[in-house]
Amino acid sequence: MEFFTEYGAILVLLAACFGFFMAWGVGANDVANAMGTSVGSKALTVKQAIFIAMIFEFAGAYLAGGEVTSTIRKGIVDSAIFMDRPEDLVFGMLSALLAAGIWLMIASFMGWPVSTTHSIVGAIVGFAAVGVSMDAVNWGKVGTIVASWVVSPVMAGTISFALFRSVQHLILQQDDPFTRAKRFIPIYMFFVGFLIAMVTLLKGLKHVFEDAGMALTFFDSALIATVVGILVALLGGYLLTRIKRDISLEADNRFANVERVFAVLMIFTACSMAFAHGSNDVANAVGPLAAVVSIVNSGGNISAKAIMPDWILLLGGAGIVVGLATYGFKVMGTIGRKITELTPSRGFAAELGAAATVVIASGTGLPISTTHTLVGAVLGVGLARGIGALNLQVVGSIFLSWLVTLPAGAGLCIVFFYMFKAFFV
Repeated sequence: MEFFTEYGAILVLLAACFGFFMAWGVGANDVANAMGTSVGSKALTVKQAIFIAMIFEFAGAYLAGGEVTSTIRKGIVDSAIFMDRPEDLVFGMLSALLAAGIWLMIASFMGWPVSTTHSIVGAIVGFAAVGVSMDAVNWGKVGTIVASWVVSPVMAGTISFALFRSVQHLILQQDDPFTRAKRFIPIYMFFVGFLIAMVTLLKGLKHVFEDAGMALTFFDSALIATVVGILVALLGGYLLTRIKRDISLEADNRFANVERVFAVLMIFTACSMAFAHGSNDVANAVGPLAAVVSIVNSGGNISAKAIMPDWILLLGGAGIVVGLATYGFKVMGTIGRKITELTPSRGFAAELGAAATVVIASGTGLPISTTHTLVGAVLGVGLARGIGALNLQVVGSIFLSWLVTLPAGAGLCIVFFYMFKAFFV
């Protein structure tokens, strides 16, 4: 097609720049969510969290980000509609990346933890509904995404609430919390190992197994995760025997030694969640980029799936790392300190609750947002200490930013879509 022969190189260059910008937003906002509980509970410093996330997010994005991605994320628009005008799909993908990237940048500057998935979905819905037709959008899919605003935080909050209440009942409210911790924490370690292995298998390594022709069923994943959970519990039980009680630490806080144990647990959960997150959410940034490259290289032919070249995954992984390193601290502060006061035991309950929600959602096909899940988990832990433990003003601003995300992405994308059409056509 003559259009792609003339403008192909410029379109790919623009897509690469916008894809990197979008990945920067994922790093500054979404990755910061995942690490916020570890930083807020002081299990990790900001520098340590950034260092861990840089390694594991990049590894997840590059090693398990998937070689093939849907041309249009989440199946919200039928790509067949664009067969006669593939340039419109290219303009739409460019506009979606730029619009979602700008919204994520604004949200990160404000310290709002928003969903990167919802940002890109809102953008794609905007250009498809206005630039093509209302019928081009699968509104049923959009409805399930909107439903996840409620499903994700409520489910994660409920599980995290129950987890922290069990920690309070079994350990913190007992006469000798340190001895009780050494007895019961191996059980929690089993659940940590099991759930994080499930998250990694279901979200992180799913593409790797599929590409190798070894697609795992949910039952297969659960079996492997059970073995991992038992190994983690045995290793944890052994390590706990080596942790000696430091009475001097308990002068100001009787739970100081207990929190030391939970802090070690949180480092493990933070690493695993970062890997799973990088592998899953990098597609929000590189999926539209891969679609543009595929269409341009084929001279305008649109396929339902687009091959993911290595350089695109590298670009996405690098963008995520740069975003986290340069501006991740802002959203980390919101999640870790502004919603409620976190300690390692509370942060552990929040992260494990979020991981459990991801596993349940993956097994049942429920649409969820990682961001909404983590925020809901932190809210659940805060509620376990009473409504007064929550900063309701911050919670309100977060909920408002969630409501604005889809229309903001859509509005910006519509403007950019018509700008690109006016410039190139």
